[in-house]
Amino acid sequence: MAERSFAAEVRKLRLGAGEEFHGEGILAVTKALLQSGVSYVAGYQGAPISHLMDVLTDANDILRELGVRFEHSASEATAAATLAASVNYPLRGAVTFKSTVGTNVASDALANLASGGVTGGALIIVGEDYGEGSSIMQERSHAFAMKSQVWLLDPRPNLPSIVQAVEQGFELSEASRTPVMLELRIRACHVHGRFTCKDNRRADFTLKDAMEQPRRDTERIALPPATYLHEQEKIAQRWPAAVRFIQERGLNEFFAEDAQDFGIVLQGGMYNGVLRALELLGLADAFGRSRVPLYVLNVTYPLVDAEFTRFCAGKRGLLVVEEGQPDFIEQAVHAILRRADVQTRLHGKDVLPMAGEYTGGVLVKGIASFVRQYAPALLEGQALPAAARPAPEPARMEGNPKAIAIRDAAAQVHGRPPSFCTGCPERPIFTAIKLVERELGHHHVSCDIGCHLFSILPPFNIGATTMGYGLGWAGASAFNTPETGKRTLSIMGDGGFWHNGLTSGVGNAVFNQSDNVLVVIDNGYSAATGGQDVLSSKAANPIRDTNHPIEKAVRGVGVEWVRTVDHTYSLSKMRDALREALTTPVKGPKVIVASSECMLNKQRRVKPLVRKAIGEGKRVVRERFGVDPDTCTGDHSCIRLSGCPSLTVRPNPDPLRTDPVATVVDSCVGCGLCGEAAHAAVLCPSFYRAEIVNNPTRWDRLRQRVEAAVIGWFQARIDRRLEGLAA
Repeated sequence: MAERSFAAEVRKLRLGAGEEFHGEGILAVTKALLQSGVSYVAGYQGAPISHLMDVLTDANDILRELGVRFEHSASEATAAATLAASVNYPLRGAVTFKSTVGTNVASDALANLASGGVTGGALIIVGEDYGEGSSIMQERSHAFAMKSQVWLLDPRPNLPSIVQAVEQGFELSEASRTPVMLELRIRACHVHGRFTCKDNRRADFTLKDAMEQPRRDTERIALPPATYLHEQEKIAQRWPAAVRFIQERGLNEFFAEDAQDFGIVLQGGMYNGVLRALELLGLADAFGRSRVPLYVLNVTYPLVDAEFTRFCAGKRGLLVVEEGQPDFIEQAVHAILRRADVQTRLHGKDVLPMAGEYTGGVLVKGIASFVRQYAPALLEGQALPAAARPAPEPARMEGNPKAIAIRDAAAQVHGRPPSFCTGCPERPIFTAIKLVERELGHHHVSCDIGCHLFSILPPFNIGATTMGYGLGWAGASAFNTPETGKRTLSIMGDGGFWHNGLTSGVGNAVFNQSDNVLVVIDNGYSAATGGQDVLSSKAANPIRDTNHPIEKAVRGVGVEWVRTVDHTYSLSKMRDALREALTTPVKGPKVIVASSECMLNKQRRVKPLVRKAIGEGKRVVRERFGVDPDTCTGDHSCIRLSGCPSLTVRPNPDPLRTDPVATVVDSCVGCGLCGEAAHAAVLCPSFYRAEIVNNPTRWDRLRQRVEAAVIGWFQARIDRRLEGLAA
């Protein structure tokens, strides 16, 4: 169950020639694929292109009508290997996944694909997850494109440019017999706009044709001596063919080319940011008309030498706007200009940061610095934004109340670390680990990629390393020695388990006779990438095969000691299973499958049903938890062991007690963990469970009146006794 349904929006994919499409960038990519006559699409979900997989899933009926095969791949490597269909056949295929982690996983398949080359168009759509909104290590796709000589498109972030990049990406791939990578940044994926549609195309040469007329060409297989020929072919044939295609089709764009004797060359994906910076500096208008020459690289690899020498002719200076590091493009431009004996002075990372996202403020500051060196008069008299003004001197800052307030607040306001959702079934697993640590001491914990990685942050502070998706147990492989009876603990999610962990982690541990422990967190979905189904999902999926238990899989590869906790909110069960795994005399790999449905997906599924039932007048009971302020001691161990966002503090109602008491706010979803944590930790019994009844029956109302009367009688009796004591 993906976090967002596109069931309504996918109707736009049926628009025909001349009709106008309005919508999101991800939908535009899907429409462009269908207009291009794609034969197959595969991929692995992951920000920022998770929604592309969700759109394709919701559009499955349209894909089938056009004869398009669509797969949710087991991993990015699986997706990339799918492009093998384009090696021998004139089939257009596209795959998609998040970069750079997905590209790393897919690198073996992509390198082999790029070596032998393709016959049909092969398009790799990667979500360029770089910058402050990213959840991964800060790297770029550019390095991989250079390594394997895959052409890299980086279109301007508007729908017409994105659609054109998809269509021309297939053509470029076919013209140069080389796979093409199309990178889309987070904002480009979700930008809204419009473009004029074409008719969807069914491929002339279909998957059926390929299967019934098999072909093979051993020279396309990466096997010596063909591999040596592949390298020569890349340089002598494919590269020149790509450059010719880029020039003839005008894939790169020039704006205001002769407006000044200096100019800016930029990645296509940086176009909107650069134009906005120029507008703020008074050097462009709101309609994109620039007063500074721009050379927009919608293709960032390969670069076209002739276009650079043409753009730099007669220009004193050139600014390269290249987000991220290393400065691949800037280095290449240096070589191009020097080889051509063009004396234009080159700027880039000297006025812009070497690393980090190029936000609006960063671009305004860097471009203003560049312009001041070549045409300071253009900025005179302009009301420049703060980022473009010289930095204030310390003395002037002391007299600035706003600057002082920000400085003082920064010294006192603590950063809020990301954490689990309210009611997350993974939180009690780490609460149980903390409880076991009290008994058995600390253990080395190897983490994995997924929501559970939040455990490394407060309040749990659990985990030492993470090596990649599904590599949680592999990350503890070295810690196997008979010299100690202590065991390591590894974490893996169900998404990572099916992605890579079954072989790289579980199979590896069995083969190498590991005596350590793995906890597989089975929340029913690939939750960290948007809630898509996996093999072990409990929900029925009309186009995928699910309900394959993780316990059955690990036993199938040789694990004998397996325990399944089918309700992770039971802290006593989780604690006992962990204690047994860490202390049992049984040798060999040990696996605990901790299973409860992702609360975020559960709420997405249940809330609409609850609203509907309430609207229809049906009786609905919802559970909530609370804290009795008279009983709460103010110890707050419940918060330290749970960390639930719905569990916080409020002032103590007792004037004789100063410590704030715990309280449960309205975001509570009734999972019960806070009460479980209190009892498992042997804390105060201050938690209570309440039932909220919508559309109560007559019996509900009668019971409520009776309960209120009884409680009122006891309360009045207590009040009379207290009055007597006071007298």
